[in-house]
Parts: sequence; structure tokens; C-alpha cells
Amino acid sequence: MSSLVLDLGHFSSNGVSQGRKQNKALNMAKDRERSCLRLQRMIIGRRIGVFIAFFISALSFLMLLSVTRVTNPKPAIDGISPTSTASNRQIVNMSSSPPFQRREKLSRQLTFPIQRIDIFQQVPSFSSDHPLPYGHPCEGFKLPPPPADKKRTGPRPCPVCYLPVKKAISEMHISSTMDLPIHRLSYLEESSEFEHEEGMTATSFGGHPSLEDRKDSYQIHKNMKIHCGFAQGIKPGSRSGFDIQEADWDDMKSCTGVVVASAIFGNYDRLKQPVNVSKESSKRVCFFMFVDEETHQHLDTYEIEHGIWRVVIVRNLAYEDARRNGKIPKLLLHRLFPNAKFSLWIDGKLKLVVDPYQVLERFLWRRNVNIALSRHYRRFDVFVEAEANKAARKYDNATIDAQIAFYQSEGLVPYNRKKSLFPSDVPEGCVIIREHTPVTNLFMCLWFNEVDRFTSRDQLSFAAVRDKLIGKIPLRLSMFLDCERRNFVVQEYHRDILEQRSISLMHSAVRSTDPTFLTSKRHRRSSNRQKIGSESIAAAM
Repeated sequence: MSSLVLDLGHFSSNGVSQGRKQNKALNMAKDRERSCLRLQRMIIGRRIGVFIAFFISALSFLMLLSVTRVTNPKPAIDGISPTSTASNRQIVNMSSSPPFQRREKLSRQLTFPIQRIDIFQQVPSFSSDHPLPYGHPCEGFKLPPPPADKKRTGPRPCPVCYLPVKKAISEMHISSTMDLPIHRLSYLEESSEFEHEEGMTATSFGGHPSLEDRKDSYQIHKNMKIHCGFAQGIKPGSRSGFDIQEADWDDMKSCTGVVVASAIFGNYDRLKQPVNVSKESSKRVCFFMFVDEETHQHLDTYEIEHGIWRVVIVRNLAYEDARRNGKIPKLLLHRLFPNAKFSLWIDGKLKLVVDPYQVLERFLWRRNVNIALSRHYRRFDVFVEAEANKAARKYDNATIDAQIAFYQSEGLVPYNRKKSLFPSDVPEGCVIIREHTPVTNLFMCLWFNEVDRFTSRDQLSFAAVRDKLIGKIPLRLSMFLDCERRNFVVQEYHRDILEQRSISLMHSAVRSTDPTFLTSKRHRRSSNRQKIGSESIAAAM
């Protein structure tokens, strides 16, 4: 009997639980039907606009999030540039790496449409020599992440992968001029019977080219004759506005390989000797430092006699402005060294700290380009650069405005990364690495003519000349990172700033040891304390 009761009880409980489950399933089905009906009413009814707006806003948010993830690395890398810190100034020298396959030399022919040369913006974690051929010692080298210290927002050096000097020399290759559209480039001279014509605003050193002459200089021919400085005189260096001794001129003509050159005019900078120069470079590379008589008087005699620089005194300079005089050797090295194959220009404020052959291999031969210079670490647009020059009073504001207005009338527009072939329109022109060919010589001549005609701020005229020539000649130009430039040169302040700092330090040192000053300082402090005490007592009373 008991077993029957138990069985009946078990049977009844199972029936109740099954009924509950069926009711729950029916309720869930009804809830789903009600939800579907609500959704249909919302879509069909008046709430459809709210629903569509919500969907569009969600989609826009997802798109914005994806774009932000792609573009965030660029400013972080651009912010890795200057102050010379030992931790960031690393030279990766791949001497123990296995031999690599020599890459096939890229065609020297100009192909249309022109492909983007510098792809760093698309691969921000790689250095500007990416991509490299398989097996290269520097293959896989990446830039470090940006510094974690957000307070240090200024430019810094970043590591660069150099080859050993002997390997770098073995990578040297000289471009053939047979396939170039310009076979011979010669230069105009100005006769003594010169008459000034309308539209001629440049100087006698530049040859007073008219606007029509300027226009003709961009028409490419196999044999070209253009204005390129030194328009007066017998030859460059002799009664031409940049006069040097005959012995110096003979030595400059004997440089047939690599030239490293710099200049200090107006006693603006101190002489800085290059360091880490190999024995091969000491024997084979020409190091020339051009100075005026004022600067020469302040140079250390020991450095002149025992340093690596060959100091050349320049007399009868063409311009009153020392900075404009510095543009003559900077942009016209091919005229001062007519037989040189490669040149490395560094401004007088810089100190070279890497071997020249390693610099040439890394930034010129490895990229298969014929001219390389760094971009500005912060500014990419010529219009922004012009405003920065005006704010810093680098030149007369009206002249800067006239130059930019002239370029704008010729079609210069604000920089647009998506439309430009290059990562910037503003160079940091204190370093120029190039091969001396008719193509690069033409570019440098036309660049100098703009400096001669307008302001001495060569950053303002660079893009105008480049964009006029690109597509007409095979100008293989690379604009590498500013932080990479700061790896092989160290920047110092101009002489006047350094002297002001030394004077202020000397005064502070004298004050700290002068008993009279210390006594008077203590007396002032005690007088102030007494005065404060008397005032507080009077207030209390």
C-alpha cells in the first residue's frame, strides 16, 4: 500500500512539473510575439526616424574609432625627434651580420605616373629605409616607441641602422648620365655691359635673371644654360663675390669623390670638428669649412692646424646678410667642387658624429635616390612655415608675404598628404646629402635662384622648385625623418647665445663668492624680516 502511495505521489508531482513547463513555454512564445509586434510597430510607426538616427550614429562612431586607430601612430613618431640624449642616440652597426644579397639596381629611367618615394607614413614603426631586400643586415630594424614622458615634447634623435664603413663604401654606385634628359648643364655669366631690365629683381651675384629667364630655366633640354650664381668674375672663387685663394681652389678641384662641407659667416657659430671619422674617410673624403675674415679671427689656431676641417677664408662676399652668404656653398657645392661625385652639407651650428660613408650609404645609396634631406619635425605646410618665420622675425614680413603670394599665383596650395608625392613641403635644410648629376645640379641652381630673388629662407622656396621639376626630370628625392638626422649630427646654439649663457653663469658664480654681495644680501633679508615684524605688531595694536 505504501509503495502505491509513493508511486501515486511521484506520478502527481511529475504531472504538475510538466504542466508548468508547458505554461512557461507558452508564455515565452507569447513574449516573443509581443516583442516582434512592438518592433514592427516601431519600424512601421512614427519611431522609424529615431531608429534610423540611432543606427547611423552607431555606424559613424565605429568608423571614427577605426580611423583614430590608424592615424594615432603618426604624431607619436613625428614627436620622437631632437635633444641629444645618449639613450636615444644609438648607432646600430651591423658588422656581424651575414652577407646579404645585393639588390638589383633600380631603373634610372623616370616612370610615369611617379610613385611615392617615402612610404614611412604608411609604415610608422619602420625607419625611412623600409622596405629592405631579403637578407640585408638591417632587415627588420624598427624604430622604438615614442618616449613615455609626455612633458618632453621636443624633437629627439632616434636609432639608425648603419652598415660598417667598408660595407658602406662597397655599396657606392654612381648614376649614369647617359639616360638622363639633361646631358650637359652650363652656366650664364654677366657681361660688363649689363643693363637692368624690367622684372629683374635678383642680385648681381645671381646674374639678375628676369622672370622670362626664370620661366625658361624650367624647360628641360639636353644642353641647358642657366643662371647659377657666380655670374660676375673670371670663375667661381675669383672676383665673383665669393673669392678664395688659388691654392684652395686647386685643392677643391682635386676632390673627385666625397665632399663634406660647412660654413660659418658673421662669426655666428663655433668651429666643431667631426668625430667618429674612419681612417678610410680621413684619407679619401674632403672636409672643407668656409669662413669669412671676421669668423677666422675668432677661431682657435690649434683647431685650424690640427683639426680635420680644411678652413678656407672667403673674401668679398656677395651679400651683406651672413645667412644669405651661407646659401652659396650650401646650395652651389657643385660649382665649388666641379669634380666631386657626392657631397654632404651640414650647417655651421651642427657637429658630424657619424662617418660620412655610413651616412651616404644609409640615406642615399640604400634608398637609390640622388638627393636626400630631412623634413621639418613639426611643420609640413609652406604657408604655416611662412607664418612661423614671421612670428620669429626671421625675415621682413612684407617680403615673406610677397614671396608666398607669388608662389600662390603660380599654383602653390596648402599641403595635402593624400595628394602629395612627398611626406612634407617643408625641409629641415641644415643637412643636404646628394649626388652631383646634371639633374640634382639643376635643382640646386634653381633653388638658389629663388633664394637670390626672394628671401634667404630656403624652406619657403623648396617645394615651389621641387613641384615645378618633378615629372620633368628623374629627381629621386627622399625626405627622411628629422629624428634620423639628429642621430648623425648634434645641434648646438649659435655663438651669441652660448656667450650670453657663459656671461650669466660667470656673474652668478661671482655673486655666490663675493662677500660684499653676500653681506648685502643678508642685510636685505634681515631688513625685510624686521619690516614685516614691525608691520605685524602695528596691525595687532
